[in-house]
Amino acid sequence: MTLTPAAADKVLSDNFAPWVLELGLSVVETGELHAVLRLPWADGLAREGGGLCGQALMAAADTATVIAVSAARGGFVPMTTVQQSTTFQRAVVGADVLIEARLSKLGRRMAFAEIAMTAEGADGPAARASTVYALLG
Repeated sequence: MTLTPAAADKVLSDNFAPWVLELGLSVVETGELHAVLRLPWADGLAREGGGLCGQALMAAADTATVIAVSAARGGFVPMTTVQQSTTFQRAVVGADVLIEARLSKLGRRMAFAEIAMTAEGADGPAARASTVYALLG
């Protein structure tokens, strides 16, 4: 049973550190093997030059993976990041970012995901990531 976006938002609010919640992420969509989150633009997340800092994008990608796994499993289970690799392709300035995490493999103990991070209205991703998670429960 896939989680609804509202139930996934509850997973987000109940299971993440306060600094992650301060990013203002919200769940836009959930599906059998994916989740889409919105990272709202905030001047406080911009680095020198006005672009959204990479650390915020990486945290959003990591968080989106947890929500995608939770959606696929029908609820939150304890898990931890084993690996994350991120490639930044273009700057995001003054726009919300849609973070789409798609599970490429979901096993009993491991989950693998590919994440696209696209500025709202852009024609292609600003960054891409891949993550691997160990499922602990």
